[in-house]
Amino acid sequence: MSAPELAAQVADRLAAVRERVHEAARRSGRSPHALTIVAVAKTFPPEVVAALRDSGHLDIGESRAQELVAKVDALGPGLRWHFVGRLQRNKVAPVVARASLVHSVDRLPLAEAIARHAREQGKVQPVLVQVNVGEDPAKAGFSVEEAAEAVGRVRALDGLACQGLMTLPPLEGDPREPFARLRALRDDLRATYPEVQHLSMGMSADFETAIEEGATMVRLGEAIFGRRDATA
Repeated sequence: MSAPELAAQVADRLAAVRERVHEAARRSGRSPHALTIVAVAKTFPPEVVAALRDSGHLDIGESRAQELVAKVDALGPGLRWHFVGRLQRNKVAPVVARASLVHSVDRLPLAEAIARHAREQGKVQPVLVQVNVGEDPAKAGFSVEEAAEAVGRVRALDGLACQGLMTLPPLEGDPREPFARLRALRDDLRATYPEVQHLSMGMSADFETAIEEGATMVRLGEAIFGRRDATA
């Protein structure tokens, strides 16, 4: 499939996703304008991302540092880039130089590295703290019991702005309960840290449930871009 054909398909899928997001927001008594769709473009070429930009969609996610660097450098300014994958400390500097928001701060040494590079680059890096609300041993992130202390320590680091929480629910089972737990945790934390606003939760298979449970950001790959190569 040519890049223009793929771009047209992606634009159609995005329109369908927007309608589903609006319906989920209405069901939960929320404004769809309070929700951000992060289009996760992993493995898809810059030309397809450019087509989304040209259609007015500006929030793009990447889960690999090298892909983020390549696409930002190819496309130039005008997009809001979200880093949503597990971040290695040796890849922090180029991500901080390019990302509008890092969703996946899952350990304190990583937070410290991001803060250090942000200071060196003369910026304050917005981040989300990743919480393993489903207690899935295969998932990274702080436990619910660790989350309050982690948020306090992250927000105290010069160079970081902790804007909320992120989670990945277990692959098996109903995601509604983990999403509800993250919302309750955010609500508790907001009493002490009012800047902790965002809930990044929900992917292509469960984003409507996530919205019903309070997500402010959903991270959608396949729902917008279609199936990826299984080897990617």
